[in-house]
Amino acid sequence: MDSKRIKWSTLAFMAFSTVWGFGNVLNGFIYFNGIQSIFSWILMFALYFVPYALMVGELGSAFKTSGGGVSSWIFGTTGAKAAYYAGWTYWACHITYIASKSSGGLKALSWAVFRNGETYDSFPTLAVQLVTFAILLVFCYVASRGLNPLKKLATIAGTSMFVMSILYILMMFAAPAINPHADYVSMEFTRQTLIPSFNVKYFTSLSILVFAVGGCEKISPYVNKVENPSKGFPKAMITLAVMVMVCAILGTIAMGMMFDPADVNANFDAYNSNGSYWAFQKLGEYYHVGNAIMIIYALCNAIGQLSTLVISIDAPLRMLLDNEDAREFIPSKLLKKNDAGAYVNGIKMVAVLSGAIILIQSFVPGAAVVLKQLTKLNSVCMPLRYLWVFFAYIMLRKAGEKFNPEYKFVKNQAVAIFAGCWCFFVTAASCLLGMYVEGDMFNTFLNILTPIVLAALGVILPMIAKREQAGK
Repeated sequence: MDSKRIKWSTLAFMAFSTVWGFGNVLNGFIYFNGIQSIFSWILMFALYFVPYALMVGELGSAFKTSGGGVSSWIFGTTGAKAAYYAGWTYWACHITYIASKSSGGLKALSWAVFRNGETYDSFPTLAVQLVTFAILLVFCYVASRGLNPLKKLATIAGTSMFVMSILYILMMFAAPAINPHADYVSMEFTRQTLIPSFNVKYFTSLSILVFAVGGCEKISPYVNKVENPSKGFPKAMITLAVMVMVCAILGTIAMGMMFDPADVNANFDAYNSNGSYWAFQKLGEYYHVGNAIMIIYALCNAIGQLSTLVISIDAPLRMLLDNEDAREFIPSKLLKKNDAGAYVNGIKMVAVLSGAIILIQSFVPGAAVVLKQLTKLNSVCMPLRYLWVFFAYIMLRKAGEKFNPEYKFVKNQAVAIFAGCWCFFVTAASCLLGMYVEGDMFNTFLNILTPIVLAALGVILPMIAKREQAGK
């Protein structure tokens, strides 16, 4: 029995590769003024990420037989209707994510081919968005044919991207010893250079960090498979937090050796769109291998983005429509399957909603601006699904002895409920503040409208289902 249990150190590494990626370092660096992001990362880990991860552990332990999904937690603590809304939120959040994967995949391919960011950014926005829309339609068709081998491809690409992000830090710190005469940026570690300005831009960007550290509920099914869960799981999660924090800090310092924050702020859209590719391109220059490292990164990214695109079209939809407890709230037409077992009408709905976001951005001046808008839109929409995690945790603790998890985050009831409410508040406040984009009313409008439309659709569907059932 014990031989099949996972060591806490193994779980920590599994969670690390799930939660962390190179894009998080870049977004933190450009949105939070270079090495000033270190302060914000430490704050986010201590006050949000650690309690979040430990709450997920308790939820996973309480519902060890239900697969660990957020919908099943909500169903167990609250009921079927709330479980439907949790499933709907998880699916709806992926609508913006799917739009960004189409754009991100195209951008990565352009870097692999043209080896610069200017060529892609010089194309007319309308043409780029029409090609992006065509990619979405092609991959919706691929998803409708139930092509599961792409899941393995996504896993391989995800692993390679994780390895690339660790290699970047190691190679960047070794670069000055190998090539001491290269062009590096000198950094000063003083109170002024490390403490950020707590202004409007700072608070409206916090959703970027919340989005970066979210997603650890994916590892909740492993809670009861750890050796001695009550001690092993928190040890794994605290180790995860330390590893992620170390990577965030070292990655930020490595990026600070390459890029001047003043230059980043002066060319924000370009860095948001091309920063990760420039980072690997510069690394290649330091090691005298030309564009080789950047091309490897771009190809890994392209494969990862496009294979994740298919999975993001298919998997969240299945989580919503396969849930027997929530089916009574879904119109029968959405439950229609084709000969490959795919929910064809659900996939069409994805194509319409994600396609609408892609086509709306045809009016934006420049492809780089589109990628910046999608980053912000994702940071506003994706963390909304975490609200259900904290709601489930609050309801779990309010239920008292009804559920008996093997592992508990904290024994004190008041502290546990406060922690759940605190994380719920931080997530909601970050998403709401993140909707505002200074000096960009179009982006602000898109950030507000998208969650409203998706939420309204989630409310309308049960009404259609109810009318349908009444008419039978």
